Amino acid sequence: MKRKIYIIGSGFSALAASCYLAQKGHQVTVFEKNETIGGRARQLIKNNFTFDIGPTWYWMPDVFERFFEDFGKKPSDYYELIKLSPAYKVYFGVNSFVTIADNLPEIIATFETVEKGSGVVLEKFMAEAQSNYDIAIKDLVYRPGVSPLELITPETALKVGQFFSTISKEVRKRFTNDKLIQILEFPVLFLGAKPSDTPAFYSFMNFADFGMGTWHPKNGMYSVILAIENLARELGVTFKTNASVDKIIVENKKAIGISVNNKIDYCDLVLSGADYHHTETLLDPIDRAYSEKYWEKKTFAPSSLLFYVGFDKKVENVEHHTLFFDVSFKKHAEAIYDNPSWPEEPLFYASFPSKTDDSVAPEGCEAGIFLIPLAPGIEDTEELREKYFLKIMSRFEEITQQKIKNNIIFRQSFCVSDFIKDYNSYKGNAYGMANTLLQTAFLRPKLKSKKVGNLYFTGQLTVPGPGVPPSLISGKLVAALIEKNK
Repeated sequence: MKRKIYIIGSGFSALAASCYLAQKGHQVTVFEKNETIGGRARQLIKNNFTFDIGPTWYWMPDVFERFFEDFGKKPSDYYELIKLSPAYKVYFGVNSFVTIADNLPEIIATFETVEKGSGVVLEKFMAEAQSNYDIAIKDLVYRPGVSPLELITPETALKVGQFFSTISKEVRKRFTNDKLIQILEFPVLFLGAKPSDTPAFYSFMNFADFGMGTWHPKNGMYSVILAIENLARELGVTFKTNASVDKIIVENKKAIGISVNNKIDYCDLVLSGADYHHTETLLDPIDRAYSEKYWEKKTFAPSSLLFYVGFDKKVENVEHHTLFFDVSFKKHAEAIYDNPSWPEEPLFYASFPSKTDDSVAPEGCEAGIFLIPLAPGIEDTEELREKYFLKIMSRFEEITQQKIKNNIIFRQSFCVSDFIKDYNSYKGNAYGMANTLLQTAFLRPKLKSKKVGNLYFTGQLTVPGPGVPPSLISGKLVAALIEKNK
């Protein structure tokens, strides 16, 4: 039976779901509250500079390939991929840095120069990480989180101990050098939790990093959004922007339509790719599956303070992706997860896409994106944004040994209140609910509403979790569940 399906939101998961559902012959319409599609992966264009507002890391290229392959396509049909070489640089202080190459043999050699004997250890660690990747990304994450039995396979039975240990413990068993430990713990930050709270099985993120490399889609991550939009339109999906959904219409315990800009529009099924908590506020309290107390108890991925900066000259001594781990990771993590507050001295990340891609900045100029991870729900003022911009700029200048403050043409910031305003994000979190042991697979909010028929969810607060590749997978999972339940 072909149905009229309305999708709320147009981020990666919603776009992916729209493609799969349209492929099955359903009449699909996507409603986006903002002027442009893309959800958190929108684009900022200003003074001839182009910035990705949200995700800037392109990891797990195989997941993107698998997505397009489902439609008889390839990523290269829509956008050009550039492998970053080196992948990124990590600063630990002035004249103290480690550069991560674009291939594992060189990374192993780098580790060996930092800590004697660590190269061999890394090789073994990466073999385990690849094994976990093969189990997780090629199999487990493509399961809908309906039952705990989904996690029980002959392969996972051999790795059960890794679900009860942590990344932090496993890395520290093998390595003693603080720099190497921080580099190995870094990838799991994409999962939204501290390494000390992330199951050791998630070392597959290290394989995504060292084993598969870091990529850049020409013209930025938004080119991937445009690619999936083009695919969706080819499949017959309709898009409506500036379309704010203010109510999900429920009758006899079934979703029968939505109110868009205060006008009711009827359909057969509603799928929300918007923030899960926000979507439930579009329902009457009796129809909500999860209470406020439920959400309060969950561990959310951090929010972020972001700056999009245009420089009138080239910035030196940095790579496309550059991490600044010159202050205490432990103290910053405590300010995010244990005692939500503004960190005294924040770690931060800087991206300079114009190092790779001439199209994103005028000639002789540099486009810079700076990100400070923050606790969701904390105070957000212009004064605090300014204070922290000056903090990281001073450290940036000192560590990279150059002056750049006076070369800023413009800057624009984005923080907790913007995540709430633009994306209805719970407490202004930047990328969903963290993947801790008790928030994995079947323990995450469900793809299908437990209270309302014909109401489904997709995205970073449901399965499989945070990040762009998991969001694409989430769209596939919910579309399959809808087909199964028709």
